[in-house]
Amino acid sequence: MMQRSLTVAAEAFPIAGRFTISRGSRTEAVVVLVTLEEGGAIGRGECVPYARYGESVESVVAQIESVRAALESGMSREALQDALPAGAARNAVDCALWDLDANRSGVPASVTAGVDRLAPATTAYTISLDTPDAMREAAQKAAARPILKIKLGAPEGDAERIAAVRRGAPESTLIADANEGWSAETLPALMAACADAGFALVEQPLHASKDEALRGIDRPVPLCADESAHDRASLPRLEGLYDLVNIKLDKTGGLTEALALAADAQARGMGIFVGCMLATSLAMAPAMLLTPRARFVDLDGPLLLAKDRDHALTFDGSLVHPPQRALWG
Repeated sequence: MMQRSLTVAAEAFPIAGRFTISRGSRTEAVVVLVTLEEGGAIGRGECVPYARYGESVESVVAQIESVRAALESGMSREALQDALPAGAARNAVDCALWDLDANRSGVPASVTAGVDRLAPATTAYTISLDTPDAMREAAQKAAARPILKIKLGAPEGDAERIAAVRRGAPESTLIADANEGWSAETLPALMAACADAGFALVEQPLHASKDEALRGIDRPVPLCADESAHDRASLPRLEGLYDLVNIKLDKTGGLTEALALAADAQARGMGIFVGCMLATSLAMAPAMLLTPRARFVDLDGPLLLAKDRDHALTFDGSLVHPPQRALWG
């Protein structure tokens, strides 16, 4: 078998302004880039180490290095699933293997994944957590976009934020993302506020360790699991708690598991939400293969950056186009 080489690098991309959710603010996106080279063909994958899941740049790089010998000796995507746990490290490697296979064979990754024709998709655009007035102004500036994802989860003032954003964007489809910031006590009133404002979805209202409280409650707005949903092993517990699952490749550990998770979730009657961490077009590109299955798409990460990669995804407003071959797949 032809020998492979592996390169691992941490990179930082500046955010256009500041990105704020219930867990804090950032001014840059830090990613880990995996590059595999074999016989003149190159495959790349990008991941975002996420502290919420106990990850850091150092821990992710160490996980990737732990399989260096196997990768450079020809490890397959199937073998990788057992070699590393679901998470950011496996995602970068898995997506690099998909890209490498596509560049070696000439067969697009979308075709290998069983997607006959990959079409452009409409992505949500994120409004960061801020004061009600600031969020209304941000929503007003983005009101031409068809779908806005609204970051919530502050200790106080979310009902006012919900109403303010609707005033700013009266025609947009709105998604509330609490990032685990609500409580069982505040949930009924905030769900009612979302229903009154015509929100289409509420994402991860409660902490993943406390979301059993969602079982059997009235749902004036559908609920989507994010921090509670990782790979297929997550799904049995989530039935009856959520209506949709947010599939992010950094949680599933790559496209391979993400495709299997999407199929399993749909078989259980759950809708698909394709999401992302804050990262470059290289991280979004593999997730595009999930968009034909999705009820909602949130792949706006590059739109929030001050600088993206070369051969970046093309965005026409909120319409994101499939990746060029020079980027991925």
